[in-house]
Amino acid sequence: MATVRSKTDKKGKPWFLIIFIIAVAIAVFFIVFNQSGYIKYLKVKGEKEQLEKDTLEIGEMNKRLENEIDSLQRKEPAKIEKLAREKFNMSRPNERIIRVEKK
Repeated sequence: MATVRSKTDKKGKPWFLIIFIIAVAIAVFFIVFNQSGYIKYLKVKGEKEQLEKDTLEIGEMNKRLENEIDSLQRKEPAKIEKLAREKFNMSRPNERIIRVEKK
C-alpha cells in the first residue's frame, strides 16, 4: 500500500503546484493593479511629494510678501518710489520717461 500512496501523491503534486502558482499570480495581480494597489500608492506618493514642495514654495513667497508689506508700511521712501515707478509708470516732475520696446 505504501507504493500506491507514493504514486498518487506524486501525481497530485503537479496539480497542486499549478493551482498554487495560479493563485499566487492572481493575488499578486490584484495587489498591484486593483484600485488601492501598489501602482495607486506610488501615484499618490508622488502627488504628496509635489504638494509638499508646492507648500514650501508658497510659504517662502508669503515670507517675501510679508517683508515687502512691512517695508511699505514703514514708509521707506526708496521702496515706495520704486513701486510707483514700476507699477504705475510715475515719474518726478522734471523727469522724462523713455520707453524701450523689446523685439
